[in-house]
Amino acid sequence: MKHLTKYKDLLWFLWKHGDQSLLSSSGILSEIPDAQPSEQPTDLDEDQLIKDIADLGPAFIKLGQLLSTRPDLLPPPYIEALSKLQDNLKPFPYSQVESIVESELGVRISKAFGQFDPQQMAAASLGQVHRASLRDGRPVVVKIQRPGIRKQVMEELEAIEQASAFIENNTTLGKKYQLNRLFLHFRQTLIRELNYLKEAEHMNLLEQNLSEFKRILIPQSVADYTTDKVLTMEFIDGCNISKISPLRKLEIDGEAICDELFRSYLKQIVVDGFIHADPHPGNVHLTEDNRIALLDMGMVAHLSDDLRKNYLKLILNISENKAGETLDILMRMSSAGEEADPDRFKQEMTTLIQENQHASIKDIDTGQVLFRMIQTAATCGYQLPMELSTIGKALLNLDLVAHTLAPDFDPNAAIRKNAMSLMNKIMLKELAPQNFFSTLLEGKELIEKLPERLNKLMDRAANNELKIGVDAFDEKRMMKGFQKVANRITLGLILASLVIGSSLLMRIQTDFQLFGYPGFAIISFIIAAVGAIGLAVHIFFYDES
Repeated sequence: MKHLTKYKDLLWFLWKHGDQSLLSSSGILSEIPDAQPSEQPTDLDEDQLIKDIADLGPAFIKLGQLLSTRPDLLPPPYIEALSKLQDNLKPFPYSQVESIVESELGVRISKAFGQFDPQQMAAASLGQVHRASLRDGRPVVVKIQRPGIRKQVMEELEAIEQASAFIENNTTLGKKYQLNRLFLHFRQTLIRELNYLKEAEHMNLLEQNLSEFKRILIPQSVADYTTDKVLTMEFIDGCNISKISPLRKLEIDGEAICDELFRSYLKQIVVDGFIHADPHPGNVHLTEDNRIALLDMGMVAHLSDDLRKNYLKLILNISENKAGETLDILMRMSSAGEEADPDRFKQEMTTLIQENQHASIKDIDTGQVLFRMIQTAATCGYQLPMELSTIGKALLNLDLVAHTLAPDFDPNAAIRKNAMSLMNKIMLKELAPQNFFSTLLEGKELIEKLPERLNKLMDRAANNELKIGVDAFDEKRMMKGFQKVANRITLGLILASLVIGSSLLMRIQTDFQLFGYPGFAIISFIIAAVGAIGLAVHIFFYDES
């Protein structure tokens, strides 16, 4: 009941922009004022949609941004509208900034920083950013979390959870895409994004993983100036990738930058299992020395070993147009639902793979292809791993960068070119000393106990006491079963003969009669009848089922 107002706002939003027939039939609109049945609008009002999402709160803004990269869930008009959803809100006063920073760092701003700009650089839904410099003169950026934002986000997440559960339980789309499971993944990501210590940890890890890529920059956090609500990081001077002028584009080698950026993400996905999941153009800057800076490490993803290996096999087979092998991998990665249609799955996936062979980045979006695979799988009754959607989201954002820098960049060619290098890195990672500790411990135990076990084995073999247990069928029981079947068949033949014989004897008149019929014929018939009844009783009541 404490979230009743938020539930009403959310239901009104769904009524206004979503499926009215669903809400009308559910009977939950009685609490919403002015909600009268009407025709669903055919034209989507993008500006009104964006404004209504912003009015719902920061968690809904983040959810809208996530859904803007899920063309498998929403139709194109909604995707286009949500892609314009900006994470820009009204800044909170500098007095609150000063209070939060001093409370978190335990020292006055004038003591901690040589200079701190009261004017914010940007204000987002979860926090805002200010320019500053340390006492030694190093330029930094300080991100401060909005006051009271955690409580607000948690309340909004509870309302979204109720909505996602309702949609999953009452719509075919919700069941097919398991929307409540999608929400739980989103919830985990957003809560992690509220902890700036985690973001600082992600920065350092990503910088370490991508140190070999000289054209890629990751800003480093300043540990002594970072808490869970205040994040201080080095300042990287660059231009938003979407705001580069045409003249500036002529001065850079877009193909080389895209190739390195693409290779860095392939390494993150298939080697490290840890990726920067939100490389949209706003988080990708081009520096003066023509390097790419990746910003905002709040949204990351960890990938399992099986998913990493399967993804590498998947993209290699797609790049080489091996539809059969690609289908086998997708089938292994998928979980089949009750209405799974394998023939349709194979046919539609094969068509999708062949359509995108030898296409450049201006003709296709690699992330879009991955989402189409997820959508096709769901349509055919299969569910691909949730982490694959995260990869698709990252690649979809990466495609926007590639469209800006190098429209003719061929991602399939880049995959084929770097396949051997990726395999070598995977092998080196698996052969790293830390991965051998468990194997060494098991080997140590085997070596220690091997002589004792060999002695026991040889002693038993010498004393003719060695036995080998085989889990097979019981041949004695099988022979008894065959014998029972043979006896039943024999008894059945005898009873049938008695019936036939008594029928023939009925034609022969004799002095010995029973019940007015030839005696021997009647005796044979009675014996056959009693035997048949006894056999039937034994079969029904004594045989094992």
